[in-house]
Amino acid sequence: MTEHSMPFLTKAFLVLAFLVMGAPVSAELSITRGSATALASPASKTAPEWTYTLKPGESFSEVAKELLTSNQSVARLLQYNAIENPATLGEGDRFRIPLSWLKRQPDPARVTSVTGSVQLISGVDGGKKNLTKGALVRVGDEVLSAAGAATITLADGSEVRLSPNSRLIFNRLTQYGKSGMVDTRLRLNRGEAHTRVKPVIEGGARFEIETPSAVAAVRGTAFSLQTGPEGTRLQVTEGVVDFGAPNRTHRIPAGFSATVDSSSSRNMSIRRMPPAPEINPFPSVLTQLPAEMTWKQNASTRYRLDIFETESGRWVESREIDGNRFDISRLDNGGYRVHLAALDPQGALGMPAILPVEVDLRARAATLLAPENGGSVNDDMPEFRWALNGENEVARVEIAEDEAFRNLTATSEWAPDTSALPSRPLSPGQYYWRVVTEAGGNSVATTEPRKLIVNGTLPPVRIISINYIDSQVRVFWEKIDTAVNYRMQLSEEPDFERVIKEATLPDTTAALRLIPGRRYFVRLKALSDGPLQSRWGPGRELYLE
Repeated sequence: MTEHSMPFLTKAFLVLAFLVMGAPVSAELSITRGSATALASPASKTAPEWTYTLKPGESFSEVAKELLTSNQSVARLLQYNAIENPATLGEGDRFRIPLSWLKRQPDPARVTSVTGSVQLISGVDGGKKNLTKGALVRVGDEVLSAAGAATITLADGSEVRLSPNSRLIFNRLTQYGKSGMVDTRLRLNRGEAHTRVKPVIEGGARFEIETPSAVAAVRGTAFSLQTGPEGTRLQVTEGVVDFGAPNRTHRIPAGFSATVDSSSSRNMSIRRMPPAPEINPFPSVLTQLPAEMTWKQNASTRYRLDIFETESGRWVESREIDGNRFDISRLDNGGYRVHLAALDPQGALGMPAILPVEVDLRARAATLLAPENGGSVNDDMPEFRWALNGENEVARVEIAEDEAFRNLTATSEWAPDTSALPSRPLSPGQYYWRVVTEAGGNSVATTEPRKLIVNGTLPPVRIISINYIDSQVRVFWEKIDTAVNYRMQLSEEPDFERVIKEATLPDTTAALRLIPGRRYFVRLKALSDGPLQSRWGPGRELYLE
């Protein structure tokens, strides 16, 4: 190498280095074996592409057929990668695929939880309907929360939690065939969203949330976004987010917040978020509620507390708190994650302290107080009283005519009270009553039943109709509540001085065989399990010609 050639080579090396450093990040070069060459198609230098790594048992041809659109062939992909013999490829080998050659499949999101009033606006016809758990959200759809909240899980497992008074539009939900890459673009028109994004695949995958004043592009992170007339605010708790006005984004790392004003989108303020509060020791399993949660107070005096259901992601509670204590209450049994973050003087969220909590409440059978077992009352709306023996319980009284409680005659409302009136007046007769307690939404305890007699007389039984068929007469009468049987009398005299037939019947109908040409009279009264019975009902004449 001559002395005169050195400046030229140095200059060429610098130009090459500049080109390499300035080039956009792309997928890895193909690594192949056997007869594959190192040559690359000219298109690979300009077209966005993605690299696929063969898994155990996969072949190049099978994977290519799964990934490519119908107008692209396996042969063309071989040519693109300069592969002469696909049989030489095996586990761990990689090849490049232009993104435009991949199958694009619209993949709907799914609603995993809904609290309160949330609407789904169809992107097809603009129709509105209530958002429900399990509903599918497709491209073009909007989710509009009023006083409610919703958690929506995307096809790749990423999660978006929408707070009350928010509006989110699903502009793009695309999956690149078997590749697992997704292109997700959402627009938060107003309100707040908490997002946890699965790590996206380099070389084409994309996740963006746009607002009227900014855009947030991520590659696997957790962040919160709030937008309104004044602008957009971002808090990053994991990973990094490219955030700012379109085409003017800055990379915001975890632990920082950023704000873009609507009036001047060129100006963006970036601040370190307040540190996560230090929560004082707290039991991981709660067997009674309420439970007081406290934390060490730092420079902040105001905090934001959010409670999420672990399994569904449901946003259970959100509130701002002054001071350093909060009573956790009104939670059903299950797992939760409590997020506690300090608020800075501008009201921006700090880094959250995350507290996993398991609620495991157990209902205990109540102690019955009144009425006594086998007692009687003169009131058709008697008061039932009991004592609760568990924590954070609700209870109700149940009343039935049978000891198995197959059909409830009356109940009371679920309440944390220790007394109640029945939901409707009780007719005279014999009943059974018990108290059911519930804790945590799924733990139930039931007392032993008690017998109760409501004093009075059963109403007289009225005959509804009489049917004559040949030499048989069928009698029908009304049903009496609390009656278990009916007493029938048959006489040839209207005053029933001489009864020729008497029977106890369980049903409200009976068939009689009468002698044609003679007059008869029939009457009934109701019987109960207890001492109560009705007066005889009015008699009816029977005559068979």
